[in-house]
Amino acid sequence: MESKFSLIICTYQRPKALLKLLKSIGGQKLYPHQIIIVDGSTNLESKNLIIEHESRNIEYYLVAEKDRGLTRQRNFGIDKIGHDSLITCFLDDDVVLQPDYFEKLIETYQEYQDALGVGGYIIDETIEWRKTKKNESEFDEFEFDGWKRKLGSRNVLRKKLNLLSDKPPGIMPEFSHGFSIGFLPPSGKTYPVEFFMGGVSSFRTKVLKEIKFSEYFEGYGLYEDMDYCLRVSKIGQLHVNTSACLYHYHDPDGRPNRFKYGKMVIENGWRVWRTKYDQPSRKAIFKWYKTAGILMIVRLVNVFSTSKKQEAFTEFLGRFWGLFTVTFKM
Repeated sequence: MESKFSLIICTYQRPKALLKLLKSIGGQKLYPHQIIIVDGSTNLESKNLIIEHESRNIEYYLVAEKDRGLTRQRNFGIDKIGHDSLITCFLDDDVVLQPDYFEKLIETYQEYQDALGVGGYIIDETIEWRKTKKNESEFDEFEFDGWKRKLGSRNVLRKKLNLLSDKPPGIMPEFSHGFSIGFLPPSGKTYPVEFFMGGVSSFRTKVLKEIKFSEYFEGYGLYEDMDYCLRVSKIGQLHVNTSACLYHYHDPDGRPNRFKYGKMVIENGWRVWRTKYDQPSRKAIFKWYKTAGILMIVRLVNVFSTSKKQEAFTEFLGRFWGLFTVTFKM
């Protein structure tokens, strides 16, 4: 088994979440030979926690303003990877691993020699997957590889409007807005993809040394992982191993306000779309704008249909402004 691997954890103002992650790393069957923690926090809470928590092989770095932000912190961590590391993993600071997470992830590189990167699989206990026979799903269900699950209301609406992707999860259609990795079933299989989530990812170290994360995605860095994966997938194959499992708890600390988030959804989404398709067809352009517009309106409707009215309206304004600004980039 290829066991020489590094782990990079980029963190920001989340000491409690980071402690939970470190405890789950300590219980791994296969342990990283190098754990690089890149802390962008403006206080010493995470640093003090790491000093108290005696974990093996940890290298801790509290970065200055010039290296703060997810993509900058990732690139900072890449520069610290040991020369003997063949694989490098990335984890968000608010995830908790199952005991065989690293074992399953690293095994994938042995099985798939062509893999430049392998993503893990987030367990979502709110989604019910059921095994099914082909073409047995209902209109409001999604079917893939002998499994099915319910579509959310947004995707049901998109299906009615013929705006759902016809590609497998993890593959971007020409108009973008494809199915996320969350639409891969818990089958235990490994699937070829073009992108996966950066907070549960890994790459061959030689790839990370050649291709860096784009610092266009400042601060929180929404979709920076998709941008990176799409660039890597142009030169080789990526996979997701659904047996390499973990939980993602979405810690609220350190996240942007809803206006900035909504703006990033559109602007960063536009950028990663054009990373894959620099000259999309007119039909694809129309479908991208139509889908973005529909999802923006849905967020406005949420003002009246959810208890978090201010959050929904603020995000709607951010999406509206983002859609306005990208129009002039065409």
